Amino acid sequence: MSAYESTNVAVLSTRGLAKTYVLGFFRKKVRAVTDVSLEVRRGEIFGLLGPNGAGKTTTIKILMGLIRPSSGTAEVLGRPVGKLESKRRLGYLPETPYFYEYLTGEELLVFFGELFGLGRRESRRRAQLLLERVGLTGAAKMALRRYSKGMLQRVGLAQALINEPELVVLDEPLTGLDPLGRKHLRDVILELRQEGKTVLLSSHILSDVEMLADRVAIVVNGRTVECGPPDQLVDARVLSIEVLVNQPPPPLLQALEAAGHAYEQVGETVRVDLDRDADVDAVVDLVRSKQGRIVSVTPRKESLEDVVVRRTRMAGSTDQRVAPVGG
Repeated sequence: MSAYESTNVAVLSTRGLAKTYVLGFFRKKVRAVTDVSLEVRRGEIFGLLGPNGAGKTTTIKILMGLIRPSSGTAEVLGRPVGKLESKRRLGYLPETPYFYEYLTGEELLVFFGELFGLGRRESRRRAQLLLERVGLTGAAKMALRRYSKGMLQRVGLAQALINEPELVVLDEPLTGLDPLGRKHLRDVILELRQEGKTVLLSSHILSDVEMLADRVAIVVNGRTVECGPPDQLVDARVLSIEVLVNQPPPPLLQALEAAGHAYEQVGETVRVDLDRDADVDAVVDLVRSKQGRIVSVTPRKESLEDVVVRRTRMAGSTDQRVAPVGG
């Protein structure tokens, strides 16, 4: 958990949420969401995870009031989804945002500010602050058609914050960003939590989610299959041990093969992967006896990505979309 303590007040919740689409001339029914139940608490960063086609984006669109569920219930900020009172307190960045490409970054934010009922002066003031916050001050007067994909993601985050929302919903906000841009946006998301805002984050970059999220829900085949803090979902046991050796002499490689240890050579480095129950000391002694130079001995534990893969395989999921609206 983060240093910022969330309360038990739910700002977003779903119970048995389901969505079925009727497609084509023959009215074929395709279920995109089957049973999604989750609860997002005030002041936390909540990750929504799962493979492509799992139903994540469909769930988010229901929560934003863009489509209606076939069954189940969903509430946002204490009201049923779609209520205008709740939407005024929401910020939303869709997976693939579309903006008027001939507007500048500043004009876009002023436009959205005025849609929320802010005056032009206040909209301009907030636009300048947000452009600085997401690192786009130098591109404020540049037309959006000249923005890179990463810049569009950042200006998209800025528009999601123009109304100073209580709940910020971000669908794949880190896609298309370089490592520096991802670091910058991670810092912004952490700042939002420090300000007392709640963030619902859907992302395939699970290492970033693991760093950010207080709790996560894993959705597979339209169902919630796991929910909780990341450190409680991962297996704390050591899964394997990695030994890195630099510039291994040929006798060492021959000795490793004779001892039955699999290894992989990349350039001048050899990686030896050992089972968690292997005798590491014996391998280290073997390397030293053959004048090998050990770079590191690293125990490998399960990551959040491993958990998602494991739960997906357990559910027999495939990496294919189940509905044309995506997931």
